[in-house]
Amino acid sequence: MDDQDFLQFVKRIKEKTAIDLSQYKEAQMKRRLTTLRQKHGFGTFAAYWDSLSKDKKLMDEFLDRMTINVSEFWRNPSRWDALEKRFLPEMAKSAGKLKIWSAACSTGEEPYTLSMIVDKLGFSDRASILATDLDQQVLQKAMQGQYQDRSIRDVPPAYVSQYLVKKDADTFEVNAKLKRIITFKQGNLLHDTFESGFDLIVCRNVMIYFTEEAKQLLYHKFSKALKPGGLLFVGSTEQIFNPAQYNFDPAETFFYRKV
Repeated sequence: MDDQDFLQFVKRIKEKTAIDLSQYKEAQMKRRLTTLRQKHGFGTFAAYWDSLSKDKKLMDEFLDRMTINVSEFWRNPSRWDALEKRFLPEMAKSAGKLKIWSAACSTGEEPYTLSMIVDKLGFSDRASILATDLDQQVLQKAMQGQYQDRSIRDVPPAYVSQYLVKKDADTFEVNAKLKRIITFKQGNLLHDTFESGFDLIVCRNVMIYFTEEAKQLLYHKFSKALKPGGLLFVGSTEQIFNPAQYNFDPAETFFYRKV
């Protein structure tokens, strides 16, 4: 009965939101959502759904909990160094306008990192960064661009002084120039049709929560969204096995180039 209760919940969520929870690792997602429904005193997913479908606050909390909102500036700094010193300059030589996508951008640290690097390299006037996430609440935080001082500990000092403005004792705000390069938009990676012609797609530390079938679907979709020679930049635990099946060649650790 517990399994049927959860499967019916998954079906109803998909019908209402187009979010397919079956494409996430089941044990992990079921544990996360069981904790959430029990917190509100619901004994079953059926009872939780009855309230969730009528209460926007509950639905927002559900979306926030099921998405994995972990983000950092300059996560794995050596990989960002490779992007700054090798890959983005290469792209700038061959592309008229740089089209970049931060997929599953969470609270914005990743697209702002990209925006800082693009501006530092002098490409901001011919670059656009699309930043998408499933969770509208974290997108609102991302658009504000305000971060606690502990969040910026890995930002190189030269970037802090140039692009981050101290608002109070422990809060910084990103420079308005960085915000102008980025378009924030709600998006469902597993359901939506993607734009095409990207030079760079950054999708890090997200695929680890999906089933193998969902990962394969995403890699094919990312490949189609990239222009030939474009790069997919993934997280440190997301090595792609047999990248050739997606028309990718390994370019460097965590970077895959579309053939």
